[in-house]
Amino acid sequence: MVFALAFPDIGPDLFSFQIGGVTLALRYYALAYIIGIVIGWRLALASIARPHLWAADTPVMTKDQTDDFLTWVILGIILGGRLGYVLFYQPAYFLAHPLEIPAVWQGGMSFHGGLLGVAIAGLWYARRHRLYIPSLADLLAFCVPPGLFLGRIANFINAELWGRPTDAPWGVVFPGDAAQFCPGVAPPCARHPSQLYEAGLEGLLLGAALLVLAFSRGWLKRPGRITGLFIAGYGTARFIVEFFRQADAQYITPGNPAGHVLRLGEAGLTMGQALSLPMIVVGLAVMLWAQRRAQRPAR
Repeated sequence: MVFALAFPDIGPDLFSFQIGGVTLALRYYALAYIIGIVIGWRLALASIARPHLWAADTPVMTKDQTDDFLTWVILGIILGGRLGYVLFYQPAYFLAHPLEIPAVWQGGMSFHGGLLGVAIAGLWYARRHRLYIPSLADLLAFCVPPGLFLGRIANFINAELWGRPTDAPWGVVFPGDAAQFCPGVAPPCARHPSQLYEAGLEGLLLGAALLVLAFSRGWLKRPGRITGLFIAGYGTARFIVEFFRQADAQYITPGNPAGHVLRLGEAGLTMGQALSLPMIVVGLAVMLWAQRRAQRPAR
């Protein structure tokens, strides 16, 4: 390793203090969730306040409903994200340690699980209040990327979910185990800052595209198009980044150093890629459905 970047001197806590022998802390990861949810909520209100953006110049919900729905979105993110991590990534461990499942403060959230959790909450809320599901899905879709961006930045600060070993000059020497166990590379080794790759693709690029299309190009008038682009866009971004991201430790074995869960000879797919491929297919299908529906003649 000739060139590499040292990991910045920063810890996972924004601040911490003790009260009666108990340490209380505000972690960057928690702050990312809080700020991401607030930004998404404000974007939703901004779109609701512009009726001309929506089909028939009618927003999908009222301001009061938007505020009320926020609670259910938060529950969907937390419950879905945690259960997704438990089921998709470490089922054996949590089967042996079920009391640790609610311990979200220890880390371990799955975006795919959180997406399913929010989808279920959205379907329930839409049916209860008789909201048009494709338009509600569009509202959620363009509100998510800010949270994705901040969450990936928090992953970087936490020095977690780091990338595969690299000799690229922008490789980062992460602390702890990340600096060890690099086959063929003398420790400490540099790794791809894959968290930042994801922040750029999932958060900045995809988020900017969705906001421009929603607020300036009239895509909300064709319900489902924003949703389809978000699903396919996230799936594509995650699939690409998985080539640079270190696979989860439970999938890595001496005979499978790349951590593939689906093997195709020497190649294969990681768990992140296996979960993202269906998203790409579903997203494209939703966009096609929305386009055909918009072209259907009125009766």
